[in-house]
Amino acid sequence: GNIFTQQPSYFSDLDETLPTVLQVFNNILHKCGLQCEGASAEPQKLEEKVTVTPGNMPLQELKDIVLYLCDTCTTLWAFLDVFPLACQTFQKHDFCYRLASFYDVAIPELEAAIKKRHCEDKSGFADLWRRISHSRKKMIEAFHILINQVCLQPILE
Repeated sequence: GNIFTQQPSYFSDLDETLPTVLQVFNNILHKCGLQCEGASAEPQKLEEKVTVTPGNMPLQELKDIVLYLCDTCTTLWAFLDVFPLACQTFQKHDFCYRLASFYDVAIPELEAAIKKRHCEDKSGFADLWRRISHSRKKMIEAFHILINQVCLQPILE
């Protein structure tokens, strides 16, 4: 068995943790000057004009965001892969919708920014491209696990 079977109260811990997980995606969007449908939109201060985009931010910042996203997506996928029962708890927070919205808004912007920077850093380009591709793949795989557990399994049972 796993730790959730021995400690059912961990499901409520997971439930309380999920807004923090979702906040990671919101933070990435915010750093990129992007906004998502369904994200709790905090009003922007007037002096806080968003001029930073993935295309014009410092290269190091773009790298940091892509690394952070890659780690987050890999961890998310690994957790759902070894513990698909968590999917019901994830879905209580509209996770599929939020993940799909994030993917839709952030991935094309980040990919375009990486392609645009190709000449700036040829050696770093391949690594960044590999990491954004890996992030995209793991988001899709996590989404598949969620859809399978939340939508398809109940029909099959």
